Amino acid sequence: MKTPHGVIITTNVVWWVVMVRMDIPTNKVVYYTVSAVIFVLDIIVASVLRDQLIHFFSQFVLPIQNPNQRKELAARVANFESGKRGPALFVKNGRVIKHEGETDKEGAGLIVLDTASALVLRTDTEIKDTVGPGIVFTKSYKQNDEYHSEYIAGSVDLRAQWQFIGPLTTAYPFLKSASTSKQDSDAESRRQQTSGLTRDGFEISPTISIKFRIKRSTEMVPTESGVTSYYGFDAEAVRNAITREIIQLGTSKNTKVRMEWNKLPAHLVVNIWREYIRKFKFNDLFASSGVSGLQTIEEMINKRVKKPNVEGLDDTGVPTREWVESLEFKQLQSRGLEIMDVRIHNVLFDATLEEQIIKNWSAEWLNIAQKEEKHLKEMEALIGAAARNEASKRFAKIASEKFGGKTTLPQENPFKTLQLLIQPLKEFILNESVAGTDMEVELKKLDEIWKWLLDNNPAPPADAGNRGRP
Repeated sequence: MKTPHGVIITTNVVWWVVMVRMDIPTNKVVYYTVSAVIFVLDIIVASVLRDQLIHFFSQFVLPIQNPNQRKELAARVANFESGKRGPALFVKNGRVIKHEGETDKEGAGLIVLDTASALVLRTDTEIKDTVGPGIVFTKSYKQNDEYHSEYIAGSVDLRAQWQFIGPLTTAYPFLKSASTSKQDSDAESRRQQTSGLTRDGFEISPTISIKFRIKRSTEMVPTESGVTSYYGFDAEAVRNAITREIIQLGTSKNTKVRMEWNKLPAHLVVNIWREYIRKFKFNDLFASSGVSGLQTIEEMINKRVKKPNVEGLDDTGVPTREWVESLEFKQLQSRGLEIMDVRIHNVLFDATLEEQIIKNWSAEWLNIAQKEEKHLKEMEALIGAAARNEASKRFAKIASEKFGGKTTLPQENPFKTLQLLIQPLKEFILNESVAGTDMEVELKKLDEIWKWLLDNNPAPPADAGNRGRP
């Protein structure tokens, strides 16, 4: 009763049983002939109507517009009746979302990918298509009398991703502890991820952040489903990232481990870090002025993963002025990956070394402060001397203003000479200086001198009575 054909057959069987039990008189030849014709017509009409209704309603199951995709979707919906259907999967941000046992189903299925996902399809014998965002219909092939269904070989996230390796900012992996807790074990494991030795044998373990992504096409081209991804979709880059796998030898028993595509950037960056840290001494990494060793290493790592050729460094970290090929950039390019940025931060090392560095910095800071203090005192003395010289010149210029710079006969009256010197000084103070307590005191002193000159001048000038006190 779950299929149209089953409903028709069941209805006819029930009707015949009723006819026999009730012993309804009929012309058997005519009755059986008409019943057979009606039965065949019902089967044909039910089959055609079922197929048309499935084709009509299936187009509303998924957002498709291509006529060929409508046929494929109608075929997938029709397979649900028989139960022989392939998997129905959803891929979000490169992660396959599925029901339990869904991937075990064999046959034609479908996969829905969001705009940040892409994948590669394969069978048991070969790699098939590379597909991007949209709707994908997987197929089932017959080969050597056996059916081989397509399934996902691997999926990727098209978005730019950040990956952090090394010790956490809250961890202290160099502290010796007798505890064997899981937290301490994780801290030790993360320390080993980026652990490296300097040229003088000191262990350094920084946190390294890496920003990378699948290589994007220069033009935004729609996929076969008509979807244009904001994150870009390069079929060749996706295919290379998934299919060109890397086999990493284990540290024990020569085990071989398949490295996932998103683990390669961190693997390459750590190897470059350990290569360059061996070229520098511990003290060279933390230069107080100029470019430090850590800054040089960070710059060289970024160049090695972004450029095909870089300038080499000798065993002491000095540029050799020779250009060498960057194998890391070549490996990333061949696997459809690109690293956008690498940063080194949260550098950790043994606590005794840290204390020694702080002491050295403190001593160096004190020496620098003392030198700067001496320099400031010297500058203060020079500025004071220059200011006094300038003030003397200004005083001489103001005091000699009444003489006009002309050659005159010596004054027979010294009181007259003093009056000519004091008068421009009083006028300058009154016109140019801001009123204040100090200026009033100076003016009072000049007034007393001026009064003394007038009282003791035996031959006052003719205009002295008219000029009065300025």
